[in-house]
Amino acid sequence: MSTDAEQAHSPHSTPPPRPAHPPRTAPTQPSAPPPRPAAPPGFTPDPDTPILGVRAKVPFSRGTAGASGTRVPPRPSAPPRPGAHFAHGALFADDGLFADGGRGGRRRPPSRTAAAAASLVLGLGLLGGAAAGSWLGDDPDAPPSTADTYAHARSAWHSVPVDDLFPRTLRGRGEGPGGADRVWTRIAVAPDSSCGGGFDPLLAKALAPVGCKRLVRATYTDATSTSVTTVGLLITTSGPTGMRTLHQRFVTEKLDERTDLMPRAYAAKGTAAAGFGDDQRASWRIRILTDAPVVVYSVSGFADGRKVTDPQSAGEATQRGATSAPAQSGLGNDARAIADAIEPIFRRALSTFTETTS
Repeated sequence: MSTDAEQAHSPHSTPPPRPAHPPRTAPTQPSAPPPRPAAPPGFTPDPDTPILGVRAKVPFSRGTAGASGTRVPPRPSAPPRPGAHFAHGALFADDGLFADGGRGGRRRPPSRTAAAAASLVLGLGLLGGAAAGSWLGDDPDAPPSTADTYAHARSAWHSVPVDDLFPRTLRGRGEGPGGADRVWTRIAVAPDSSCGGGFDPLLAKALAPVGCKRLVRATYTDATSTSVTTVGLLITTSGPTGMRTLHQRFVTEKLDERTDLMPRAYAAKGTAAAGFGDDQRASWRIRILTDAPVVVYSVSGFADGRKVTDPQSAGEATQRGATSAPAQSGLGNDARAIADAIEPIFRRALSTFTETTS
């Protein structure tokens, strides 16, 4: 047993008793807020949630994160505008800065940019070459151009057989007054000629802007030989623009209804049309085509040579309720029907001529 003195000097002496209340110390202010915990690797904190450590709405695999956990911008859904790149709704300038001045994203290596530009140029070149090839290629099924149509029309008149251009017989179902059927027989074909004498002076002046290459005409009579009608094709020297301009003028100014702008008849001797002069003209029709350099016209009158004092255009004479002599006699119907029949016949002959010469 040890004495009191030994216990006082012993290294294993008991500690002094614990005070009843711990001493008060002055509170200390933290020098800085605790550091923000890092997000779990491979995820980005949700910007819409203020709680730290919550996973982003769309997790990304580790392969899409940078070395420091920075998220790599996804591929844009639309091509970027020139001079800028889009990434997750943020605009990057060419120097790699965010629009708000912060750093972010990975800049495309110059080699990849050059490769992309070269691919774009090559692709555009291939597309352009394919388009040019389709335009310039000799496609036999492609429709002829307007220039080809005009050129062929100026040559077809002397290459198409006359019976194909002016058939010996024309039939008009329901084309007579009251819807009666009509039949017309060709009685004369005029030699091809210039346009001199083919039109009233004022009509010749109105047609002058499109020029005259050739004029071809034929005259028909009805089944009873009481009416005669001359139909003609004026082959012009104009191009599409000139034909469209003339067509518009005739429509706007209604030149095809003026009695001082009438075509003249071809009065072949020894036929029913021998007495078909200017005074016998009763009705007429004029059609300015725009897809070919052609003016189609017709003029009708009585075969017995009677004089007509009130001529009327075919458009007016065929209206319901018209009471003029051309309307009552059916001469308006003859002029309209024969011109309207020859126009598609000429188009078919032109199409056949174009196919055989192309």
